[in-house]
Parts: sequence; C-alpha cells; structure tokens
Amino acid sequence: MKKKAIVETVIFLAVSALLLFGVPRFLMERVIVDGPSMESTLQNGDNILVEKVSRYFGALDRFDIVVFYPDEEAKKNNGRYYIKRIIGLPGETVRIDGDVIFINGEPLAESFGFTKMGAPGIAKDGVTLGEDEFFVLGDNRIISKDSRSEAVGVVPLSRIGGKMILRIFPFGKFGTVN
Repeated sequence: MKKKAIVETVIFLAVSALLLFGVPRFLMERVIVDGPSMESTLQNGDNILVEKVSRYFGALDRFDIVVFYPDEEAKKNNGRYYIKRIIGLPGETVRIDGDVIFINGEPLAESFGFTKMGAPGIAKDGVTLGEDEFFVLGDNRIISKDSRSEAVGVVPLSRIGGKMILRIFPFGKFGTVN
C-alpha cells in the first residue's frame, strides 16, 4: 500500500509541476498592460490572457492583439514586451499617408486607432514585409511606439510571444475585446 501512495504522490507532483511551469511557458500566460498605447481598447494595468500556440500554426490574423518582445534577449529572459495590434501581414506592403493605412495600395478599413496617426515613420514610403514579418500599431497611435518606429520596426514571428484571447482584470471588463 505504501508503494502505491508514493507512486500517486510522485505522479501528483509531476502533473502539478507541469501545470505550474509548463502552461505559462508553452500554452498561455497572464500579461499586464503597461502604458496607454492600446487605449481605448486596453487600459494601463489591465490583465490579459495570452495564448502561445496559434503562432506556431499560422493563425495570426489582421487586427489580432499580440504580445511581442523588442529583441531576442528580452524574449529569452521573459523581459520587456510590447502589446500591439497586427495591421500588416507577411508579404504585404504597408504604407501610411496622413491618417490612412494602405495595404498593398488599398486603404485599410479599420476603426481601432481612435487618435490621429502622427508620424508615419518607416511606413511613409511603404514597407514590404518578409514571409514571417508583421506590422503592428498601438490603438492610441499618436503616442504608440510601434512598427512605425525604427527602434521597433517590423516584428518577426520569432519574437511574437502570443495572441490575446481574454481580458481577465479588472473584473468589470472581463471578457474578449475587439
């Protein structure tokens, strides 16, 4: 009987360790919004749940909100991250003229950016994305540090940590977002 109890305890501890460390590392994690660049969709201090699987299956779409790291070092150390909305997809050309975003020469119909665009940055003359690159913008575009900035630039798939699926805090705003 003692042997069975020991085996059950070891199995319980192994499953607990997998859930405790494996789920946040490989499946999903909680991320805290830091700053106003995604207002009015997300507010500073909001807690969101990010799933990490869809990026492996090519399931990132235009207008998805993603968490990404500014460089490989930050990703490796689970350091500083950005939260932005995907605007340009791999292979597309993104150009910004005034407050209008053009994808492959066609104006993009979207209503997420609630402020003026501000400077078009690297997208002024158009930027063509590689096969694994994305162009991201914050919803509060006048202040957002995003793909328009040379410091951020286009975001390779390898630096995307995951896609937002749910706001979990504050509880009054619990649920999905547009």
